[in-house]
Amino acid sequence: MEFTVGAIVEGKVKTITNFGAFVALPENKTGMVHISEVANTFVSDIRQHLTEGQDVKVMIIGTDNGKINLSIKRLEAKPQRENTGRPNFRSREGQQTQQPRPQRQAPPPPAAPKTADQLFEEKLKQFMSESDSKISSIRQYSDHRTKSRRR
Repeated sequence: MEFTVGAIVEGKVKTITNFGAFVALPENKTGMVHISEVANTFVSDIRQHLTEGQDVKVMIIGTDNGKINLSIKRLEAKPQRENTGRPNFRSREGQQTQQPRPQRQAPPPPAAPKTADQLFEEKLKQFMSESDSKISSIRQYSDHRTKSRRR
């Protein structure tokens, strides 16, 4: 059997890793299904989709340097995408139709402008926190230098 790109073969899951699954194919060949090729949805844990010893139908998506790359998700039907929000599209008859626009929420009202006292207080707090941070790093540095000098 020749393993060509696009061919659909059946195999058995041999080993599961964090990045994919190795599948035993006919003629004592082995291919790998990368975690991104397991399902049409995001897969954080491949073990939720596959188990060792499971029979799977896979599509060969590449052969590089003797390595066989496989996909399971390319054999599944793609999920329907939701409307992209485009208001106009052409029907099969070529007539332009109008799609209802989704309602948008009004933006929140802008915050009241800050007074000079509030701005000063914020700047003072920022200055104090930066100053405390600098002083503590200087103290740590000087403590470290004095501890390393022993007489």
